[in-house]
Amino acid sequence: MMNESRIQADAPSLRGTLRIRPSVGRCALSILAVVMWSATEAGGAEWPRFRGPNGSGIGQAENLPVKWTEQDYNWRVALPGIGHSSPVLWGDRIFVTSGDPKTAKRFVLCLKTSDGSVLWLREYVSKKHSINDANSYASATPALDEERVYVCWTTPEEVALLALTHEGKDVWKRNLGPYQGEHGSGTSPIVFEELVILAGHQGSSDGHTKCSFLAVDRKTGQTAWEIERHGDAADWRAAYATPMVYQPEGGPPQIVFCDNWSRGLTSVEPKTGSVLWQARGALPERPVGSPILAAGLIVATCGAEAPTQLTAVRPPTPGAEAKVVWTCTKFPPYVPTPLAKDDLLFLWNDGGCVSCLRAATGEQVWRQRLGSDFLGSPVRVGERIYCVSRPGDVFVIAAGDKFELLGRNALGEQSHATPAVAGGVLYLRTFSHLISIGGKK
Repeated sequence: MMNESRIQADAPSLRGTLRIRPSVGRCALSILAVVMWSATEAGGAEWPRFRGPNGSGIGQAENLPVKWTEQDYNWRVALPGIGHSSPVLWGDRIFVTSGDPKTAKRFVLCLKTSDGSVLWLREYVSKKHSINDANSYASATPALDEERVYVCWTTPEEVALLALTHEGKDVWKRNLGPYQGEHGSGTSPIVFEELVILAGHQGSSDGHTKCSFLAVDRKTGQTAWEIERHGDAADWRAAYATPMVYQPEGGPPQIVFCDNWSRGLTSVEPKTGSVLWQARGALPERPVGSPILAAGLIVATCGAEAPTQLTAVRPPTPGAEAKVVWTCTKFPPYVPTPLAKDDLLFLWNDGGCVSCLRAATGEQVWRQRLGSDFLGSPVRVGERIYCVSRPGDVFVIAAGDKFELLGRNALGEQSHATPAVAGGVLYLRTFSHLISIGGKK
């Protein structure tokens, strides 16, 4: 049994102490700065946004276990408040947000990857407001570049987007106006070149609430471009999908958003925000899970009162329009984001029904029920897929054309978050703890 030590955090605003489980016998990690926009496997020590490089959910680690106990943790840290956001990493630093469910105070923390010790903690006074019971005051995952961490949260009066240095110093903060949404917010920002990009879908019963896609200068926070989206009465529900970067063969990169109901998918030119193409009607309901690239197709999900639907769209080529190639309404996910490997597509349903499809055609390869509920998204490390259930069990399955359950590991606390993989280590976030595991030889 590992000894549990207590340390005083190096942050004067943190009341009390954080519980740390020390690292045992970890090898030093080399820092390799790799930024990848395609959905190939990510290596090095960066996991800079929700679901890692370009939101693919793919990481690289050679020594991750499939079965473990608490004694196998490198460390386990108690966080202030609770949250559902995922950790992000750059080099030897891990950043995570949390929120106080009683006061809505927001916390931004930076910890050392080696032992989980707190390098700094920032507190921001906020206003308590109504959110869904499955949501939290810290559901949006931060985004990173080599200099700054970018954080977003909302109140009914404010959409706050702010930048801090990796040392925790304020750089800029924007108030993007009020927020309306029956469940609260949760959309995460991304960084592309010199821009921080945010999908600002809101919801109101009259359809007149301002919604927009927004890009700001990462150094100053000044608006670079904004695309307003005023929906009609049928488009009133807030959406939560995080955008992705699409790199067409032989062409410049594009930013792809899951747009509102009538517009489906929308692709824009990153520097100007000019709309390049749309796949209208591709997403007939609220987008929550984020889009990914699989077998040359952009795959996205939507749902709400109508049955959940997954849609695979072929981006346009010169002289041709974007085209819906296939759809799936048999147990696709609503909240969890899909995951790809070669020609296979894995769908991790909220109710625990996991499906494997042929990405090019939508043909079912296999389907299996796991007997638990999920709100976090799966990540893939080589030939294995890791996903955390709402009760806090990490399911590990084989990423292949035959179902194989490799492990089920209890974390001891509920979780709605998605794992992170960086520097050969798996990082798991429960409601109020952050856990490091793996990386040992």
